[in-house]
Amino acid sequence: MSMHVHVRVNHGLAVTEDGDLVEEYRCGCGATWTNVHRADEGQPEF
Repeated sequence: MSMHVHVRVNHGLAVTEDGDLVEEYRCGCGATWTNVHRADEGQPEF
């Protein structure tokens, strides 16, 4: 039986109109993740 390990590959960066930084990641299997770093808060949102 094979085991899949997600590999997060950077898919893009963007800045919203509010100044928040948005990071997008994808795995070859189709899974996606988005991290938002809010300009008015210190910690990123996962």
